[in-house]
Amino acid sequence: MIRLSILGASGYVGGELMRLLAAHPDMQAGVAFGASNAGQPIGTVHPHLALAYPDQQFAAWDPELLRDSDLILAALPHGETQRLADELLAPGIPIVDLGADFRLDSAAEYERWYGEAHARPDLLASFTYGLPEFFRDAIAGSKRVAAPGCYPTAANLALRPLIEARAVDPEQIIVDAASGVSGAGRSANAGTHFCAVDGNFRAYGLLNHRHTAEIEMVSGASVLFTPHLMATSRGILATCYAKATRPCDPLAILRQAYAGERFVHVGEAPPESKWATGSNAAFLSARYDERTQTVVALAAIDNLGKGAAGQMIQCANLMLGLDEGAGLSTIGVYP
Repeated sequence: MIRLSILGASGYVGGELMRLLAAHPDMQAGVAFGASNAGQPIGTVHPHLALAYPDQQFAAWDPELLRDSDLILAALPHGETQRLADELLAPGIPIVDLGADFRLDSAAEYERWYGEAHARPDLLASFTYGLPEFFRDAIAGSKRVAAPGCYPTAANLALRPLIEARAVDPEQIIVDAASGVSGAGRSANAGTHFCAVDGNFRAYGLLNHRHTAEIEMVSGASVLFTPHLMATSRGILATCYAKATRPCDPLAILRQAYAGERFVHVGEAPPESKWATGSNAAFLSARYDERTQTVVALAAIDNLGKGAAGQMIQCANLMLGLDEGAGLSTIGVYP
């Protein structure tokens, strides 16, 4: 079995990675690093994994424990991979990093959107952006992959084929997207506890949300992005508006672009976030409004699936020469 080490294993994404690896035919979770829970059994932090990992405990950070790993999955807060870069990269072990540290093309863009200087700009060019539907060959040939954020995954799946087909004006695009609360991470704060979220729906990050940079980098467009928090545990629904350059059939464009893609379904029905729960699937639809000459494109994913852990496994499969869909499901859990 291929041994993977997981950094940030005690978080929501870490738990999802371990759930997926427990059913993977070729991979297994070797070391599960969880600094704040070091020494605790996996099942005390992730009770749903107790039967899958009955004897395994979280480990404190020790780069020596990476020696037997075939690939590293890092699900750490932004800034942490930069700090640990020398220890993580020196052994030459392939890595998929979910943090924002190495997603962007330049240190200047990172500083603009994250409000701090990039600590390791010398490493930016060595990472491949990990959205397989667009960069599959580059991912397969890379040893360092930066997995996308959940919002950019949904928005770019909906937008990029339309922009490439020149069906929409890349200078006039609006993305409204909503995420489940797990997207904020496991640590509680005043804006994500039950009383703040229950029965509520709110926008945040107006005009300057960090994921704007990724959406623009991959789509090649100028984007006004507004994220929202919805009262669900999981899910992303992105609704994208773009001025059409001509009368068009955006649904046909998306269908052609994703023909043969096993994790992307393009359909007539407006997608719902719950369809993707627990899966690595993305559900897309689109319309052209003749009255306003506007294209509306929608994408629904699971923020912990295709938006995080599922996509990391998809990238890892490509990097290790495995079947791209190994250990991943296209089937959501419903209702």
